[in-house]
Amino acid sequence: MSQDPNAKVGIDGSEVGANAAETGERDLSDQSIPAGDVVDDHEIHHGHLDFQDVVQQGHTASELDPDAPAVLTVENLKMYFPVKSSGLVRRTIGHVQAVDGISFEVPKGGSLGLVGESGCGKSTTGRLITRLYKPTGGSMMFQGNDLATLSPREMKPLRRNVQMIFQDPYTSLNPRHTVGSIVGAPLAVHNIVPKDKILSRVQEILEVVGLNPEHYNRYPNEFSGGQRQRIGIARALTLNPQLLVADEPVSALDVSIQAQVVNLLQDLQREFDIAFLFIAHDLAVVRHFCPEVAVMYLGKIVEIGDRETIYGHAHHPYTQALLSAVPDVKQAAIGGRRERIRLEGDVPSPINPPSGCRFRTRCQFAQEICAKVEPPLMQIGKRHKVACHFAGELGAHPATPVTASLLGVDDQGTPVPGAVPSSELNTGPGFEPRWLDLRTQQTVGA
Repeated sequence: MSQDPNAKVGIDGSEVGANAAETGERDLSDQSIPAGDVVDDHEIHHGHLDFQDVVQQGHTASELDPDAPAVLTVENLKMYFPVKSSGLVRRTIGHVQAVDGISFEVPKGGSLGLVGESGCGKSTTGRLITRLYKPTGGSMMFQGNDLATLSPREMKPLRRNVQMIFQDPYTSLNPRHTVGSIVGAPLAVHNIVPKDKILSRVQEILEVVGLNPEHYNRYPNEFSGGQRQRIGIARALTLNPQLLVADEPVSALDVSIQAQVVNLLQDLQREFDIAFLFIAHDLAVVRHFCPEVAVMYLGKIVEIGDRETIYGHAHHPYTQALLSAVPDVKQAAIGGRRERIRLEGDVPSPINPPSGCRFRTRCQFAQEICAKVEPPLMQIGKRHKVACHFAGELGAHPATPVTASLLGVDDQGTPVPGAVPSSELNTGPGFEPRWLDLRTQQTVGA
């Protein structure tokens, strides 16, 4: 497949698979639909299907390329929204710390999953990277440019290479515009193809995402929620971006259609070498699509690592609680049940977050040091970082903080006279060839 945006995207229709209930004109005879499915007005319902089983009928999980260079490097990124007082003279009386000093890298042609509960700052991070918000601080390096400091005029040439799939397919599409004008607008703005070629290009993209190309002249209100999400995906893919921020791209779709769209995104990623920042709540989708995963809590990244490490050897109590809440269809079918970790209390306000570790108010392992000292996001494995004073696998958390000697404090978080923080801590956006072994408290690696 060519990198030329005018080239027709040649994806096998059996892999992409349009929802026949959505288009009304596609044959379902070649689709693997279990017996007993019911087709109603717009959706195909699949009972108790497991996403992992359905999606692997099309593609295996995406693999990590450890040698791929970073297409995006985010360092100490912050976004504070001012809180104004009421009255005639409105003064700033505080700030909502939506994103507070996060660092990570997105590899070229790879995928980084960003997960966490609602309100943790995932979507705000995505909007910062696409410069829909101007960050309060930090840097976002892309193609040698810091997206955080560019003016709107300087950003325009780069917007072609950084696109976004929005979370809400109802509010992200203009109800006054047809699908053809919505998907074709980026082509016209960036002068990608001649005006007389825009329609044919739009129809090709609509077919790629599983929509009827003949519906280009319809309005968004004439489509179901799943179809609207496909329109948003088509709009984001029109310019063949190098980096795509996908904010809950399949949350509005049925399980089987989720699998089709994820397989479609994998095909496009492999053919066009697109990098993804994949924001989602569904950990099963993230596990399949993203070789690396970052976990956010209250504006901070608390753990980041490769797929096998995060899902099999999580060290942060919050990550362990998230994974324990994932329903396991196979386990339920045989009568087994994973032990659920229930977090006490509510998520603190981002206007006045807790001191030290932000998760300490809900953490069963929290001690005095957690309130006094913020844990650094330190590298503890070849591709694994965690921000916790008591980092350890489930059931093996240490009784004393593993970070005390590294930070120059005692076990209660009080600074030790003459002690200085260790220079071996890697808290930057990427992974280094050397890291801290928590068991020996020694630096190991290449």
